[in-house]
Amino acid sequence: MKTLTFALNVFLLGILLNACQEKVNNDKPNIIIFFTDDQGYADTGSYGAVGFETPNFDALANDGIKFTDFYVPATVCTPSRAGLLTGKYPKRVNLHKGVLSPFSEEGLDPKEYTLAELLKDNGYTTSCIGKWHLGHKEKYMPNNQGFDEFYGVPYSNDMDNYYYSHIDYQSPPLPFYRNKKLIDKGLDQRYLTKMYTEEAVQQIKNRKKDQPFFMYLAHNMPHTPLYASEQFLGKSKLGLYGDVIMELDWSAGEIVKALKEAGIYENTIIVFTSDNGPEIGSANPLKGHKAQTWEGGQRVPGIITWPNKIPSGIVSSEMVTTLDLFPTFVSICNANFNESKDLDGDNILEFLMYPKAISLGERSLYFYGRNGELEAVRHGKWKLHILKSLGWNLEKEGEFQVALYNLENDIEEQVNVANKNPELVKKLKQQILDFDVQFSN
Repeated sequence: MKTLTFALNVFLLGILLNACQEKVNNDKPNIIIFFTDDQGYADTGSYGAVGFETPNFDALANDGIKFTDFYVPATVCTPSRAGLLTGKYPKRVNLHKGVLSPFSEEGLDPKEYTLAELLKDNGYTTSCIGKWHLGHKEKYMPNNQGFDEFYGVPYSNDMDNYYYSHIDYQSPPLPFYRNKKLIDKGLDQRYLTKMYTEEAVQQIKNRKKDQPFFMYLAHNMPHTPLYASEQFLGKSKLGLYGDVIMELDWSAGEIVKALKEAGIYENTIIVFTSDNGPEIGSANPLKGHKAQTWEGGQRVPGIITWPNKIPSGIVSSEMVTTLDLFPTFVSICNANFNESKDLDGDNILEFLMYPKAISLGERSLYFYGRNGELEAVRHGKWKLHILKSLGWNLEKEGEFQVALYNLENDIEEQVNVANKNPELVKKLKQQILDFDVQFSN
């Protein structure tokens, strides 16, 4: 009888512990990062788009915080993604120069602790849908970087069957994976956005009810070459680019719809942003575009929603970056994480919850050029440029001169006030040198 009673007590204790664990997990928000490729600052309605409509992106902006000063830590794909998933400047993980190619041997070091690993270690299921671009060798791929599921391609869509004449290399048809299994190659890119969306919706429907999930949805579009499904071709006044953005907007709408049908929208964090500035889209009124350290290369649309915690209808001019996501999610999931000193972003959870009452203060962001050199810094409202590898015509404009801009009243970076502020220039230039010197030690 004692044995039976003991067994029953153990059984009931197990049920109680499972119930407690389920409650803890259910209290944690689901997290979706909706990451587009080369979408410009002005490529959604709420940021001033012309020629097409984005009602679903705009609805997200109304449901949370729309940032006017949201940045990524790089001007091109690979380093930007490395920064997002590690919370570190790309130079810290040695992925700061250019982008990886189908012939590249390197990738994101599996020893780096990714956002997916953080969340997985704290009770989340994790999935990566779409473009990876952090190394196509198996050891660098998503399933070895903390993701339970991977559905997508290893690098950019323009690398599909591309001939690299400078090294006489012919890349293969674009590979498409389900986890580690190659399931297609050279597929019809008109349906990429649709395929990723359908996969995301299906994963939401099939989620484990007792576990929160993290979904990293990294669309290939609107990176060139542009493709849209028949449903969206000719839909915008702007042509194919507008059609592509409208299909991405539809994708966001389908995901929100699935979350609401599942009754979990209120407790889901959605981060919408782009990996860098536009190649052919609009960064208006910003100067520059993709691959440049002018504002148009790294200031991108940025929206964060979480109906349970974040107030709606907020427009914020606080400077926020994708580097802030890692430490913020550490706080949100109450993670046991002892390496915060190695992160380059800040925990902005308190600000997100009380954006009208809390200021993030003057913060710094360092701008690395595509060649890996540190070209500029923004501190508070001031931005100092000391170098230019792209976005400057040496023959027409001569050697680049140090330039200082007050972004509070000169978002277009048109009026160089360096000569009027020599002490500030000296201070910020030294700040740049002090920051970069750590990487040469």
